[in-house]
Amino acid sequence: MTTGAPRGEILAGASHFRGAVMLKISVDDRELQANMSRLADRDINVAATWALNDTAADVLKHVQDRMGEVFDRPTRFTKNAFTIRGARPSNLEAEVIERPTVGKRHYLKVQEFGGQRGQTGLEGLLDARLAYTGIIAAAVPAGGAKLDAHGNWSTGERNQALSAVQAQRDTTSNTTKVARKRNKRRAGFFVPREGSKLSPGIWKRNPDGSIAKVLHFTRYMPTYDKRLGFFDGAEEVFRDRLPGHLRRTFAKMVERRASAD
Repeated sequence: MTTGAPRGEILAGASHFRGAVMLKISVDDRELQANMSRLADRDINVAATWALNDTAADVLKHVQDRMGEVFDRPTRFTKNAFTIRGARPSNLEAEVIERPTVGKRHYLKVQEFGGQRGQTGLEGLLDARLAYTGIIAAAVPAGGAKLDAHGNWSTGERNQALSAVQAQRDTTSNTTKVARKRNKRRAGFFVPREGSKLSPGIWKRNPDGSIAKVLHFTRYMPTYDKRLGFFDGAEEVFRDRLPGHLRRTFAKMVERRASAD
């Protein structure tokens, strides 16, 4: 909202994913107009800030709920990929944005807008550390992998596999020949040599001698179609919730000023 907006019309910044979006929302509410007329410009801006930030919280919850519909068992990391950049009395624009700590490496942009994703930390580690002559553009769990509650490769088995194939970032964590001999009953992991009939990736050799593939290596980065749509309906939530929040916060400010007089 801007203090120069005409009566009954609110101009505010909308929550968004990329780029600034400005929405003009018409509010035909006599009670709201009466409350506005009783407040100073600073009070109006503070009340509008409260309303914008509460609306942004509604939009964020909507986006997180949509992830639960779009993704299969999304992780906490996925659902917490976005945060709110709140409005201030001097800047009446609230945003729902990627957290700065994940923005450069998070996969949600490509999931939403389509295209090729970047390398994951695991893929970069394998590409840099693994003694493998082939190309590792991407790595995805195979049918023999142990999965966690979210359908991802379990951390325990992943660490065991990386240690066994000498690909841990901390080289002291790699499995030694002595440790391998000492734990003969433990499953071992290996990468097939060039020319092997086994497909590229990491394989597990069980104590009974059977083998199963736990990680696929691919020469091409996965490409996603546009789009999963976890932002669908966000603008509608903004339009629906802001007027009610404005009525509440302006009434709250009028009550505060009345009690102070």
